[in-house]
Amino acid sequence: MLQVSYIRENRDEVLNRLGVRNFKQPELVDQIIQLDDDRRQTQTLLDSISAEANAAAKKIGDLIRQGMKQEAEGLKLQTNSFKEQTKALGEKLTAIEILLQNELVLLPNVPHTSVPKGASPEENVVAYEHGTIPQLPANALPHWELAAKYDIIDFELGNKIAGAGFPVYKGKGAKLQRALINFFLDNAGEAGYREMQPPIVVNEASGFGTGQLPDKEGQMYHIGIDNLYLIPTAEVPVTNLYRDVIVKEEELPIKNCAYTPCFRREAGSYGAHVRGLNRLHQFDKVEIVQVVHPDTSYNVLEEMSTYVQSLLQKLELPYRVLSLCGGDMGFTSAKTYDMEVWCAAQARWLEVSSVSNFETYQSNRLKLRYKGKEGKPQLAHTLNGSALALPRIVASLLENNQSEKGIKIPGALVGYTGFEWID
Repeated sequence: MLQVSYIRENRDEVLNRLGVRNFKQPELVDQIIQLDDDRRQTQTLLDSISAEANAAAKKIGDLIRQGMKQEAEGLKLQTNSFKEQTKALGEKLTAIEILLQNELVLLPNVPHTSVPKGASPEENVVAYEHGTIPQLPANALPHWELAAKYDIIDFELGNKIAGAGFPVYKGKGAKLQRALINFFLDNAGEAGYREMQPPIVVNEASGFGTGQLPDKEGQMYHIGIDNLYLIPTAEVPVTNLYRDVIVKEEELPIKNCAYTPCFRREAGSYGAHVRGLNRLHQFDKVEIVQVVHPDTSYNVLEEMSTYVQSLLQKLELPYRVLSLCGGDMGFTSAKTYDMEVWCAAQARWLEVSSVSNFETYQSNRLKLRYKGKEGKPQLAHTLNGSALALPRIVASLLENNQSEKGIKIPGALVGYTGFEWID
Protein backbone atom coordinates (compact mmCIF):
# COMPACT_ATOMS: atom_id res chain seq x y z
CA MET A 1 0.00 0.00 0.00
CA LEU A 2 1.38 3.38 -1.00
CA GLN A 3 1.76 6.05 1.66
CA VAL A 4 -0.72 8.93 1.37
CA SER A 5 2.08 11.44 1.96
CA TYR A 6 4.02 9.98 -0.98
CA ILE A 7 0.96 10.17 -3.24
CA ARG A 8 0.30 13.81 -2.25
CA GLU A 9 3.90 14.92 -2.74
CA ASN A 10 4.46 13.00 -5.99
CA ARG A 11 1.04 13.07 -7.69
CA ASP A 12 2.26 13.53 -11.26
CA GLU A 13 5.05 10.96 -10.89
CA VAL A 14 2.64 8.43 -9.38
CA LEU A 15 0.24 8.89 -12.31
CA ASN A 16 3.10 8.64 -14.80
CA ARG A 17 4.50 5.44 -13.28
CA LEU A 18 1.06 3.85 -12.94
CA GLY A 19 0.70 4.51 -16.65
CA VAL A 20 3.60 2.10 -17.17
CA ARG A 21 1.30 -0.55 -15.62
CA ASN A 22 -1.59 0.48 -17.90
CA PHE A 23 -3.54 1.08 -14.70
CA LYS A 24 -7.20 1.61 -15.58
CA GLN A 25 -8.28 3.78 -12.61
CA PRO A 26 -5.93 6.80 -12.51
CA GLU A 27 -8.76 8.88 -11.04
CA LEU A 28 -8.17 7.00 -7.77
CA VAL A 29 -5.08 9.13 -7.16
CA ASP A 30 -7.06 12.37 -7.02
CA GLN A 31 -9.84 10.71 -5.04
CA ILE A 32 -7.29 9.62 -2.44
CA ILE A 33 -5.81 13.12 -2.23
CA GLN A 34 -9.30 14.63 -1.83
CA LEU A 35 -10.21 12.14 0.90
CA ASP A 36 -6.96 12.95 2.66
CA ASP A 37 -7.85 16.67 2.43
CA ASP A 38 -11.24 15.90 3.99
CA ARG A 39 -9.57 13.83 6.69
CA ARG A 40 -7.12 16.60 7.53
CA GLN A 41 -9.80 19.28 7.64
CA THR A 42 -12.07 17.14 9.81
CA GLN A 43 -9.19 16.29 12.14
CA THR A 44 -8.24 19.97 12.45
CA LEU A 45 -11.82 20.95 13.28
CA LEU A 46 -12.12 18.09 15.78
CA ASP A 47 -8.86 19.13 17.45
CA SER A 48 -10.04 22.75 17.63
CA ILE A 49 -13.39 21.89 19.22
CA SER A 50 -11.73 19.42 21.60
CA ALA A 51 -9.35 22.20 22.66
CA GLU A 52 -12.33 24.51 23.28
CA ALA A 53 -14.08 21.78 25.27
CA ASN A 54 -10.96 21.20 27.37
CA ALA A 55 -10.60 24.93 28.02
CA ALA A 56 -14.27 25.14 29.03
CA ALA A 57 -13.89 22.15 31.36
CA LYS A 58 -10.90 23.82 33.01
CA LYS A 59 -12.86 27.04 33.42
CA ILE A 60 -15.81 25.15 34.95
CA GLY A 61 -13.43 23.60 37.45
CA ASP A 62 -12.02 27.03 38.33
CA LEU A 63 -15.54 28.47 38.80
CA ILE A 64 -16.56 25.61 41.10
CA ARG A 65 -13.42 26.07 43.19
CA GLN A 66 -14.26 29.78 43.46
CA GLY A 67 -17.77 28.96 44.68
CA MET A 68 -19.41 30.29 41.49
CA LYS A 69 -21.69 27.28 41.01
CA GLN A 70 -24.39 29.13 39.04
CA GLU A 71 -21.89 30.38 36.48
CA ALA A 72 -20.35 26.89 36.29
CA GLU A 73 -23.75 25.31 35.61
CA GLY A 74 -24.41 27.84 32.85
CA LEU A 75 -21.11 27.05 31.20
CA LYS A 76 -21.84 23.30 31.47
CA LEU A 77 -24.97 23.81 29.36
CA GLN A 78 -22.87 25.51 26.70
CA THR A 79 -20.38 22.61 26.62
CA ASN A 80 -23.11 20.12 25.68
CA SER A 81 -22.80 21.36 22.11
CA PHE A 82 -19.08 20.55 22.22
CA LYS A 83 -19.88 16.93 23.06
CA GLU A 84 -22.38 16.67 20.21
CA GLN A 85 -19.94 18.25 17.75
CA THR A 86 -16.98 16.08 18.77
CA LYS A 87 -19.11 12.94 18.55
CA ALA A 88 -20.35 13.88 15.07
CA LEU A 89 -16.88 14.85 13.88
CA GLY A 90 -15.35 11.67 15.32
CA GLU A 91 -17.89 9.57 13.43
CA LYS A 92 -17.24 11.56 10.26
CA LEU A 93 -13.48 11.13 10.65
CA THR A 94 -13.84 7.37 11.09
CA ALA A 95 -16.01 7.14 7.98
CA ILE A 96 -13.49 9.16 5.93
CA GLU A 97 -10.58 7.01 7.15
CA ILE A 98 -12.44 3.83 6.13
CA LEU A 99 -13.13 5.26 2.67
CA LEU A 100 -9.51 6.36 2.35
CA GLN A 101 -8.24 2.90 3.31
CA ASN A 102 -10.63 1.24 0.85
CA GLU A 103 -9.33 3.47 -1.95
CA LEU A 104 -5.66 3.02 -1.04
CA VAL A 105 -5.82 -0.77 -1.28
CA LEU A 106 -7.08 -0.47 -4.86
CA LEU A 107 -3.91 1.32 -5.92
CA PRO A 108 -1.07 -1.00 -7.04
CA ASN A 109 2.58 -0.34 -6.36
CA VAL A 110 4.39 2.27 -8.42
CA PRO A 111 6.84 0.61 -10.86
CA HIS A 112 10.52 1.48 -10.56
CA THR A 113 11.81 3.84 -13.25
CA SER A 114 13.73 0.97 -14.89
CA VAL A 115 10.55 -1.08 -15.48
CA PRO A 116 9.64 -1.09 -19.18
CA LYS A 117 6.17 -0.06 -20.29
CA GLY A 118 4.00 -2.83 -21.65
CA ALA A 119 0.62 -4.49 -21.39
CA SER A 120 1.36 -8.21 -21.83
CA PRO A 121 4.02 -10.90 -21.27
CA GLU A 122 5.08 -10.50 -24.90
CA GLU A 123 6.49 -7.09 -23.98
CA ASN A 124 8.78 -8.38 -21.23
CA VAL A 125 12.46 -7.77 -21.87
CA VAL A 126 14.92 -10.67 -22.04
CA ALA A 127 17.75 -9.47 -19.81
CA TYR A 128 19.98 -12.56 -19.92
CA GLU A 129 20.16 -16.10 -21.32
CA HIS A 130 22.31 -18.97 -20.14
CA GLY A 131 22.97 -22.52 -21.25
CA THR A 132 22.52 -24.61 -24.38
CA ILE A 133 19.13 -25.78 -25.58
CA PRO A 134 19.23 -29.61 -25.54
CA GLN A 135 18.57 -31.44 -28.79
CA LEU A 136 16.24 -34.37 -28.17
CA PRO A 137 15.47 -37.29 -30.47
CA ALA A 138 12.27 -37.23 -32.48
CA ASN A 139 10.59 -39.72 -30.14
CA ALA A 140 11.20 -37.58 -27.02
CA LEU A 141 8.32 -37.58 -24.55
CA PRO A 142 6.76 -34.75 -22.53
CA HIS A 143 7.16 -35.06 -18.77
CA TRP A 144 3.64 -36.36 -18.12
CA GLU A 145 4.33 -39.35 -20.40
CA LEU A 146 7.76 -39.86 -18.83
CA ALA A 147 6.12 -39.79 -15.40
CA ALA A 148 3.79 -42.59 -16.45
CA LYS A 149 6.53 -44.56 -18.20
CA TYR A 150 8.74 -44.66 -15.11
CA ASP A 151 5.85 -44.68 -12.62
CA ILE A 152 7.13 -41.66 -10.66
CA ILE A 153 4.15 -39.25 -10.76
CA ASP A 154 0.50 -40.30 -10.89
CA PHE A 155 -1.87 -37.58 -12.01
CA GLU A 156 -4.93 -39.83 -12.18
CA LEU A 157 -4.45 -41.13 -8.65
CA GLY A 158 -4.16 -37.54 -7.40
CA ASN A 159 -7.33 -36.67 -9.28
CA LYS A 160 -9.10 -39.57 -7.57
CA ILE A 161 -8.02 -38.46 -4.11
CA ALA A 162 -8.42 -34.69 -4.41
CA GLY A 163 -9.01 -33.51 -7.97
CA ALA A 164 -7.03 -32.23 -10.94
CA GLY A 165 -3.85 -30.39 -10.03
CA PHE A 166 -2.98 -32.55 -7.00
CA PRO A 167 -0.49 -35.18 -8.24
CA VAL A 168 0.84 -38.13 -6.27
CA TYR A 169 4.64 -38.54 -6.38
CA LYS A 170 5.88 -42.14 -6.20
CA GLY A 171 9.19 -43.91 -5.68
CA LYS A 172 12.03 -42.01 -7.31
CA GLY A 173 9.61 -39.20 -8.11
CA ALA A 174 8.95 -38.66 -4.40
CA LYS A 175 12.67 -38.92 -3.63
CA LEU A 176 13.43 -36.36 -6.33
CA GLN A 177 10.98 -33.95 -4.70
CA ARG A 178 12.62 -34.39 -1.31
CA ALA A 179 16.09 -34.10 -2.84
CA LEU A 180 15.26 -30.80 -4.53
CA ILE A 181 13.76 -29.34 -1.35
CA ASN A 182 16.87 -30.22 0.67
CA PHE A 183 19.16 -29.03 -2.12
CA PHE A 184 17.44 -25.65 -2.26
CA LEU A 185 17.36 -25.26 1.53
CA ASP A 186 21.03 -26.19 1.91
CA ASN A 187 22.04 -23.70 -0.78
CA ALA A 188 19.95 -20.99 0.85
CA GLY A 189 21.62 -21.68 4.19
CA GLU A 190 25.05 -21.39 2.60
CA ALA A 191 23.97 -18.05 1.09
CA GLY A 192 23.16 -16.68 4.56
CA TYR A 193 19.41 -17.31 4.73
CA ARG A 194 17.99 -18.49 8.06
CA GLU A 195 15.61 -21.41 7.67
CA MET A 196 12.08 -21.03 9.03
CA GLN A 197 9.20 -23.49 9.24
CA PRO A 198 6.07 -21.30 9.30
CA PRO A 199 2.37 -22.25 9.41
CA ILE A 200 0.82 -23.05 6.04
CA VAL A 201 -2.40 -21.25 6.95
CA VAL A 202 -2.68 -17.51 7.60
CA ASN A 203 -5.30 -15.12 8.90
CA GLU A 204 -6.75 -12.11 7.08
CA ALA A 205 -4.28 -9.69 8.65
CA SER A 206 -1.38 -11.70 7.23
CA GLY A 207 -2.98 -11.93 3.79
CA PHE A 208 -3.52 -8.17 3.83
CA GLY A 209 0.01 -7.48 5.06
CA THR A 210 1.74 -8.95 2.02
CA GLY A 211 -0.93 -7.86 -0.47
CA GLN A 212 -2.75 -11.11 -1.26
CA LEU A 213 -5.89 -9.64 0.28
CA PRO A 214 -8.04 -8.05 -0.96
CA ASP A 215 -6.42 -8.45 -4.41
CA LYS A 216 -6.15 -12.24 -4.78
CA GLU A 217 -8.74 -13.81 -2.50
CA GLY A 218 -10.26 -15.62 -5.51
CA GLN A 219 -6.97 -17.46 -6.03
CA MET A 220 -6.63 -18.61 -2.41
CA TYR A 221 -8.19 -21.60 -0.68
CA HIS A 222 -10.34 -20.31 2.18
CA ILE A 223 -11.09 -22.30 5.34
CA GLY A 224 -14.46 -20.72 6.02
CA ILE A 225 -15.25 -22.01 9.50
CA ASP A 226 -11.96 -20.63 10.88
CA ASN A 227 -11.58 -17.73 8.42
CA LEU A 228 -8.06 -18.83 7.51
CA TYR A 229 -6.34 -19.15 4.13
CA LEU A 230 -4.01 -21.84 2.80
CA ILE A 231 -0.83 -20.05 1.79
CA PRO A 232 -0.09 -19.44 -1.92
CA THR A 233 3.61 -19.03 -1.05
CA ALA A 234 5.85 -18.97 2.04
CA GLU A 235 6.33 -15.26 1.35
CA VAL A 236 3.09 -14.61 3.25
CA PRO A 237 3.86 -16.18 6.66
CA VAL A 238 7.61 -15.45 6.56
CA THR A 239 7.20 -11.74 5.79
CA ASN A 240 4.42 -11.49 8.37
CA LEU A 241 6.87 -12.58 11.05
CA TYR A 242 7.77 -8.88 11.11
CA ARG A 243 4.27 -7.38 11.07
CA ASP A 244 4.02 -4.54 13.62
CA VAL A 245 7.74 -4.84 14.38
CA ILE A 246 10.42 -2.16 14.62
CA VAL A 247 13.83 -3.72 13.95
CA LYS A 248 17.18 -2.15 14.67
CA GLU A 249 18.97 -0.74 11.65
CA GLU A 250 22.06 -2.82 12.43
CA GLU A 251 19.92 -5.99 12.16
CA LEU A 252 19.39 -5.33 8.44
CA PRO A 253 19.45 -7.15 6.11
CA ILE A 254 17.22 -9.87 7.54
CA LYS A 255 17.42 -12.99 5.35
CA ASN A 256 15.01 -15.90 5.81
CA CYS A 257 14.08 -18.94 3.75
CA ALA A 258 11.36 -21.54 4.10
CA TYR A 259 10.10 -24.69 2.45
CA THR A 260 6.32 -25.05 2.36
CA PRO A 261 3.64 -26.63 0.24
CA CYS A 262 1.78 -23.92 -1.66
CA PHE A 263 -1.88 -23.83 -2.64
CA ARG A 264 -3.44 -21.90 -5.51
CA ARG A 265 -6.92 -22.30 -6.93
CA GLU A 266 -5.80 -21.15 -10.39
CA ALA A 267 -9.44 -20.62 -11.35
CA GLY A 268 -10.03 -20.73 -15.09
CA SER A 269 -6.77 -22.56 -15.89
CA TYR A 270 -7.21 -25.24 -18.52
CA GLY A 271 -5.79 -26.47 -21.82
CA ALA A 272 -2.56 -28.07 -23.01
CA HIS A 273 -0.36 -25.30 -21.56
CA VAL A 274 -1.32 -26.33 -18.01
CA ARG A 275 -0.97 -30.08 -18.56
CA GLY A 276 1.03 -32.27 -16.19
CA LEU A 277 3.23 -30.27 -13.81
CA ASN A 278 2.91 -27.03 -15.74
CA ARG A 279 0.26 -25.67 -13.38
CA LEU A 280 -0.90 -27.25 -10.12
CA HIS A 281 -3.20 -26.43 -7.23
CA GLN A 282 -0.69 -27.81 -4.70
CA PHE A 283 3.07 -27.72 -5.14
CA ASP A 284 6.30 -27.49 -3.15
CA LYS A 285 8.50 -24.42 -3.07
CA VAL A 286 11.45 -22.96 -1.23
CA GLU A 287 11.11 -19.19 -0.79
CA ILE A 288 13.72 -16.59 0.10
CA VAL A 289 12.66 -13.35 1.82
CA GLN A 290 14.69 -10.28 2.76
CA VAL A 291 13.96 -7.18 4.84
CA VAL A 292 16.50 -4.51 3.95
CA HIS A 293 17.44 -0.84 4.21
CA PRO A 294 15.81 1.22 1.42
CA ASP A 295 19.22 2.38 0.17
CA THR A 296 20.29 -1.18 -0.64
CA SER A 297 17.13 -2.86 -1.94
CA TYR A 298 17.90 -2.69 -5.66
CA ASN A 299 21.40 -4.08 -5.14
CA VAL A 300 19.77 -6.84 -3.10
CA LEU A 301 17.30 -7.51 -5.93
CA GLU A 302 20.22 -8.11 -8.30
CA GLU A 303 21.95 -10.33 -5.72
CA MET A 304 18.79 -12.42 -5.26
CA SER A 305 18.41 -12.78 -9.03
CA THR A 306 22.02 -13.92 -9.32
CA TYR A 307 21.50 -16.40 -6.48
CA VAL A 308 18.44 -18.00 -8.13
CA GLN A 309 20.37 -18.23 -11.39
CA SER A 310 23.17 -20.06 -9.56
CA LEU A 311 20.69 -22.79 -8.60
CA LEU A 312 19.60 -23.22 -12.21
CA GLN A 313 23.23 -23.40 -13.29
CA LYS A 314 23.96 -26.12 -10.71
CA LEU A 315 20.97 -28.06 -12.04
CA GLU A 316 22.38 -27.65 -15.58
CA LEU A 317 19.15 -26.15 -16.88
CA PRO A 318 19.16 -23.63 -19.73
CA TYR A 319 17.33 -20.51 -18.61
CA ARG A 320 16.60 -16.89 -19.35
CA VAL A 321 15.92 -13.88 -17.15
CA LEU A 322 13.03 -11.56 -18.01
CA SER A 323 12.63 -8.01 -16.76
CA LEU A 324 8.85 -7.79 -16.50
CA CYS A 325 7.03 -4.92 -18.13
CA GLY A 326 4.61 -2.84 -16.09
CA GLY A 327 1.53 -4.63 -17.34
CA ASP A 328 2.81 -8.10 -16.41
CA MET A 329 4.06 -7.31 -12.90
CA GLY A 330 2.28 -8.36 -9.75
CA PHE A 331 0.03 -5.85 -8.00
CA THR A 332 2.45 -5.31 -5.10
CA SER A 333 5.78 -5.30 -6.95
CA ALA A 334 7.93 -2.31 -7.87
CA LYS A 335 10.24 -4.44 -10.04
CA THR A 336 10.30 -8.15 -10.89
CA TYR A 337 12.62 -10.54 -12.64
CA ASP A 338 11.21 -13.85 -13.87
CA MET A 339 13.46 -16.84 -14.46
CA GLU A 340 12.29 -19.27 -17.13
CA VAL A 341 13.78 -22.67 -17.95
CA TRP A 342 13.62 -24.37 -21.31
CA CYS A 343 11.44 -27.47 -21.31
CA ALA A 344 12.76 -29.40 -24.29
CA ALA A 345 10.03 -31.90 -25.17
CA GLN A 346 7.37 -29.19 -24.96
CA ALA A 347 9.74 -26.77 -26.73
CA ARG A 348 8.72 -23.87 -24.51
CA TRP A 349 9.96 -21.64 -21.73
CA LEU A 350 8.43 -22.22 -18.29
CA GLU A 351 8.57 -19.72 -15.43
CA VAL A 352 10.18 -21.22 -12.33
CA SER A 353 10.93 -18.14 -10.23
CA SER A 354 9.93 -14.54 -9.67
CA VAL A 355 12.22 -12.26 -7.69
CA SER A 356 10.60 -8.98 -6.67
CA ASN A 357 11.33 -5.76 -4.82
CA PHE A 358 8.22 -4.36 -3.14
CA GLU A 359 9.98 -1.29 -1.74
CA THR A 360 7.67 0.00 1.06
CA TYR A 361 4.40 -1.34 -0.38
CA GLN A 362 4.26 -4.38 1.92
CA SER A 363 6.04 -2.78 4.88
CA ASN A 364 3.50 0.05 4.95
CA ARG A 365 0.70 -2.51 5.28
CA LEU A 366 2.71 -4.55 7.77
CA LYS A 367 3.89 -1.51 9.77
CA LEU A 368 7.35 -3.04 9.41
CA ARG A 369 9.94 -0.42 10.31
CA TYR A 370 13.57 -0.03 11.22
CA LYS A 371 15.15 2.48 13.55
CA GLY A 372 18.72 3.77 13.84
CA LYS A 373 20.32 5.01 17.02
CA GLU A 374 19.23 8.59 16.49
CA GLY A 375 16.46 8.61 13.91
CA LYS A 376 12.72 7.95 14.03
CA PRO A 377 11.28 4.66 12.72
CA GLN A 378 11.26 4.36 8.91
CA LEU A 379 9.59 1.84 6.62
CA ALA A 380 11.92 -0.96 5.52
CA HIS A 381 11.98 -2.49 2.04
CA THR A 382 10.90 -6.12 1.49
CA LEU A 383 11.90 -8.53 -1.26
CA ASN A 384 11.19 -12.16 -2.01
CA GLY A 385 11.92 -14.81 -4.57
CA SER A 386 11.18 -18.41 -5.49
CA ALA A 387 14.32 -20.45 -4.92
CA LEU A 388 12.81 -22.54 -6.31
CA ALA A 389 9.32 -23.80 -7.18
CA LEU A 390 9.56 -27.53 -7.83
CA PRO A 391 6.95 -28.59 -10.44
CA ARG A 392 8.38 -26.96 -13.55
CA ILE A 393 11.94 -27.67 -12.40
CA VAL A 394 10.99 -31.35 -12.27
CA ALA A 395 9.25 -31.10 -15.65
CA SER A 396 12.37 -29.62 -17.23
CA LEU A 397 14.74 -32.09 -15.56
CA LEU A 398 12.67 -35.01 -16.84
CA GLU A 399 12.27 -33.70 -20.37
CA ASN A 400 15.75 -32.27 -20.91
CA ASN A 401 17.66 -35.24 -19.49
CA GLN A 402 15.76 -38.13 -21.09
CA SER A 403 17.62 -40.75 -23.08
CA GLU A 404 17.26 -44.37 -24.17
CA LYS A 405 18.84 -45.41 -20.85
CA GLY A 406 16.46 -43.34 -18.73
CA ILE A 407 16.51 -39.88 -17.15
CA LYS A 408 19.89 -38.69 -15.92
CA ILE A 409 20.01 -36.81 -12.59
CA PRO A 410 22.26 -33.68 -12.57
CA GLY A 411 25.49 -34.24 -10.68
CA ALA A 412 24.68 -31.62 -8.03
CA LEU A 413 21.57 -33.61 -7.03
CA VAL A 414 22.97 -37.14 -6.93
CA GLY A 415 24.17 -36.77 -3.33
CA TYR A 416 20.59 -35.86 -2.39
CA THR A 417 18.70 -38.42 -4.48
CA GLY A 418 21.03 -41.36 -3.87
CA PHE A 419 20.66 -42.40 -7.52
CA GLU A 420 22.00 -41.19 -10.86
CA TRP A 421 19.22 -42.40 -13.12
CA ILE A 422 15.46 -42.74 -13.19
CA ASP A 423 14.98 -45.93 -15.17
